[in-house]
Amino acid sequence: MHSHQSPPPSPIPKYLQANDLTQECRDIISSLPKEEGWVSNHLHLYHGCWITPRYMPGVLAFQKHFQARDTDIILATTPKAGTTWLKAILFSLLNRVSYPDLQKHPLLTSNPHVLVPFLEIDLYIENQVPDLTSFVSPRLFSTHLSYNSLPTSAKVSNCKIVYLCRNPKDTFVSLWHFTNKLRLKGTNSLEEAFDKFCRGVSLYGPYWDHVLSFWKESIENPQKVLFLKYEKMKEQPTYELRKVAEFLGCPFTPGEEAKGVVNDILRLCSFDNLSTLEVNKSGKLSSGEANEAFFRRGEVGDYTNYLTPEMAEKLDRITEEKFRETQLKF
Repeated sequence: MHSHQSPPPSPIPKYLQANDLTQECRDIISSLPKEEGWVSNHLHLYHGCWITPRYMPGVLAFQKHFQARDTDIILATTPKAGTTWLKAILFSLLNRVSYPDLQKHPLLTSNPHVLVPFLEIDLYIENQVPDLTSFVSPRLFSTHLSYNSLPTSAKVSNCKIVYLCRNPKDTFVSLWHFTNKLRLKGTNSLEEAFDKFCRGVSLYGPYWDHVLSFWKESIENPQKVLFLKYEKMKEQPTYELRKVAEFLGCPFTPGEEAKGVVNDILRLCSFDNLSTLEVNKSGKLSSGEANEAFFRRGEVGDYTNYLTPEMAEKLDRITEEKFRETQLKF
């Protein structure tokens, strides 16, 4: 009689591992307010942002050690605001001279998150201090931290920040889908997740505080922070791409305009194109997330398929209240 051995348990993906935290990090975490997490067991409120234990060492190391250059470009977003799309666009925009042949473009074989690494999630993860001096200028990075949580050098240097936000209803629905894909077992119900989001308890949230931190800085320092809306990017992509190029000091030349370079970049980076590439349909990031998890629908107004009219109205009310002092509208 043969005994049937059960298969070995699959290893916990890196994005959920938090066993190797330093004592200093454990002490900080234990002193912070905490709430039930969307994927990991808990989120902790640090400097006004809800962070998972796994990413806390990276946040601390990034804040402590990052030295910004005046030529640096940092893409900042809340999760699920169009980060993957804008990473592809910025990488293509800044490297368009290096990769004129779109048939051999790095985006065809590398996920945008590999080409434009997150500072606190990829480069400074596990408390490591990477050598970023070898990165060629302009260095292109990304972050999910709010403006207030950025390292001092990022604020006082002349580095440029491109911030992309998305209307809270679509952001919430996309975040709900994404985090459920990353959970090892069970799912968050829409109602549970909605309650957390409305209370401000979401990855790197509260959502409204995050948006406001960059909005205020874009008004006070328009030469440093460019504030973009996902919906406008979808509606007027060529106009918005030209605006980004001007802001970053690399406007399209008349020759490039005549050759259709603007549309070439937008076609290469379109959701339809990126989501059908083999690299984005298979494979995983080094932290364990499946590449395909970053591509769902990318549509404006998808929330209507999930939120009840009452839920949509509630988010509208909160948003109106939070943004009352600004010209921000969605």
